[in-house]
Amino acid sequence: MLNKTYQTHKETIHNFIWRSLQVFGKQGITFLIFILCAKLLTPYEFGIYNYVLAIIFFLIIFGDFGISTATSKYVAEYNVTDKEKLKSVLFNSGIIILGLTILITILTLIIGPWYLKDKYVYVLYLLPLIFLAPMTSLYDGIYRGLKQFKKLAIISIIIGVISIPLVYILIKQYGLIGALISQGLFYLTLLISLALGYRDFSFKFNREVMKEVGKYSLIIGIANFGYFIYTRINILILGHFNFITEIGYYEIINKLFLILIIPFTILSQVISPNITEIYSMNKLEELIKKYKKYMFFSFLGGLIIMLFTLMLMPLILKYLLSQYYNPITLNILYILSILLITQSMGVIAAVGFSTSSGYAKLNMYFLLIFGIINIFLSIFLVKSLGFMGIIYSTLIIKLLTDIIFIWVYNLKIKKLIKHKSLIQK
Repeated sequence: MLNKTYQTHKETIHNFIWRSLQVFGKQGITFLIFILCAKLLTPYEFGIYNYVLAIIFFLIIFGDFGISTATSKYVAEYNVTDKEKLKSVLFNSGIIILGLTILITILTLIIGPWYLKDKYVYVLYLLPLIFLAPMTSLYDGIYRGLKQFKKLAIISIIIGVISIPLVYILIKQYGLIGALISQGLFYLTLLISLALGYRDFSFKFNREVMKEVGKYSLIIGIANFGYFIYTRINILILGHFNFITEIGYYEIINKLFLILIIPFTILSQVISPNITEIYSMNKLEELIKKYKKYMFFSFLGGLIIMLFTLMLMPLILKYLLSQYYNPITLNILYILSILLITQSMGVIAAVGFSTSSGYAKLNMYFLLIFGIINIFLSIFLVKSLGFMGIIYSTLIIKLLTDIIFIWVYNLKIKKLIKHKSLIQK
């Protein structure tokens, strides 16, 4: 029975393992920087670090604007339908990213000193990430679209291992500045390595490819912007209200949750090319069957992770990050823990199914609507309840978004199946 199941899902299992190694290799180094900062910096400096990082990743949204995710979709599609278009994806997508990042950098240099004031200098250390991060994501999308998960994993692991000693030395010697510099060095090294690993492309303008990738990425980019304003904008709101130290408390739990749902993010990216193929061949009954199965198992997985987190996280805080073992951090953990279940399901539904089956616009609408609601709700609750207002706003917005989205996508596919059956009759 187990052997039969393995043979049936052999490709997905192998890709999942390699993708897991790759993501943990890449995300592991950034998480290590995060933990080292939490231990070596004061809570106030750690708050500044997270505040500035939130600003730079907000800018990165506009530098990428969905190009990398759209690239993964079209690489998977062109790999089956048009090899010439496949070769032109990297160059044409890269041109779009270059143009966007130049524009964002210029605007940052003009507006940054006025808005950020004394924190502007820290943003300058991270400014190269506006280009480096989207380009590494672009290569990541190409590797994923080609299902080259093993190659991607090996490159990421090697770069991660090499970077660890350098990261520690930089943070130990230069503190906050060292942590910021190490981010840039890591992304630069990773980009060079990914570029050396993929050379089957052409320096040829292709208006059709640029139009197709650009058009779909616009939808994803708006969705990513919506995602930021319904989650990460909370950091900027806290910074605006001068809850700098509290940002560190919030981010400790937030980063932990992001790490814990990585397996579901990986799984969604691994199954993404397969879901695109199933949808392209109009096998809707198979699609809805897979959707229900993945929702069920992601619910169980999220529940297990939540229970283990509630048992182990207080001990981890107490012995590894004792300066954050306090009632505030523990309250955040207990209040938001249920989101581990809904986010585990939500990421599979959004990335693994909705985006892969051409419904990225659905993601966009949801994230924009709930993101806008989050801004007003967060500001209102922070003014009314102080720092904990952000926690309650996060719980309400994420819970509602995940549950409603999972339900609506299910209805969309069922409607298509019904329409298909009517046509066949």
